Amino acid sequence: MNETLIRLRLSFFLGLRSLRRGNIGSLVMTVVIIGMVFTNMIFLPSVITGAINLFVEQTIEYSSGNVLIEPKEDAEVIEDLEDLLARVNRVPGVLRAAPHNNIGGVMKFKGSRLAGSVIAIRPRDEVLVTGVSKMIREGQYLGEGDTGVIIIGNYVAGHKDKSEDLMPSLGGVRTGDSIDVEFTNGVTRTYRVKGIFETKSYMADQAVFITWDELESIKRQKVDQATEVLIKTVPGEDDEEVKLSLIGMGIQEKIKTWNDLLGKAFAQVVQSYGVINSISTIVSIVIAIVVIFIVIMIKTLNNRRQIGILKAIGIHRTTITFSYVFQVIILALMGIVFGLLILLAMDRYFTVYPIVFPDGDIRPAFTIADIVTNAVLLFIASAIAGFIPAWMIAREDILTAMRG
Repeated sequence: MNETLIRLRLSFFLGLRSLRRGNIGSLVMTVVIIGMVFTNMIFLPSVITGAINLFVEQTIEYSSGNVLIEPKEDAEVIEDLEDLLARVNRVPGVLRAAPHNNIGGVMKFKGSRLAGSVIAIRPRDEVLVTGVSKMIREGQYLGEGDTGVIIIGNYVAGHKDKSEDLMPSLGGVRTGDSIDVEFTNGVTRTYRVKGIFETKSYMADQAVFITWDELESIKRQKVDQATEVLIKTVPGEDDEEVKLSLIGMGIQEKIKTWNDLLGKAFAQVVQSYGVINSISTIVSIVIAIVVIFIVIMIKTLNNRRQIGILKAIGIHRTTITFSYVFQVIILALMGIVFGLLILLAMDRYFTVYPIVFPDGDIRPAFTIADIVTNAVLLFIASAIAGFIPAWMIAREDILTAMRG
């Protein structure tokens, strides 16, 4: 045990001494390469994680709320809405519930026709539950009791040149324009566009909103039904616990958290992204191994005579081999520190200037788990890459090594 410890201490001394006496330019270049490899290992997964986080945030903020109530299994609408809302709003952890009534319809504007979701909302509740009111690109949000007006999503409004649109649109509607809406019950109304919202969520920006008062005007009766009820939970509350509390109150309708709503399809998307992450990590590790292997191989070939002399004076070849392993570990540690500084700078930069995508602004999410995992993988890869060439040279006999 003492002999092993002495050999390791001697290996560390020889490795550190070799780095100090080595070419400073080569050392810096190796550290920079390892640092860039480490940065690459972290950056792509962080962008993918950021994209997943953005999708989840958009779903909760603009489409589903934290918890969603849907009609019973064999029903098309939620009945006794007022009674349901009164019970839901009393549940601990619920901030507010907002009903939606999606009656659907066909919108017409200057020869363009577009079928889509026309959703009746109660603006006062909606403001507390979803973030659409904060994303008005032009015009104004709906007010309580508004009639004869409508707000539409960015994708519904579209551009005059429809080739610029990502999906079918009305061809360049602007605030103040009038559009005709033919509802599924046969009623046709003309509305002034009060506002256009842009959340950058593909699901939300295809929607059109009218007020509950307008819905009752269309149906010519009091409406105590909804197609869904969105629930905003108190920040910090566990959505699953709120769901269980709602079930415990005897609510018979289907109750889902945002996670339930996204379901298996979302899990498969995350799994697919995980495959991409794994491929990126493997490629980065192979690059690191190749670079370090070449650096250490050149270093050991240049030091063959020194290795032969060390063996001749009685230093064990294992000690010599591990001196190069320690050099690589030190280089890897310096490279990882350099990579962490790059990641810190990138985190600050992307916080201010996120990556702009059509479906939102993505901020890379650097997680401690990813950093630690990839650092450990890089250490192991570096140790292997440094060990092999050193072992190959150190096992040569003394005379062959001293001849160079």
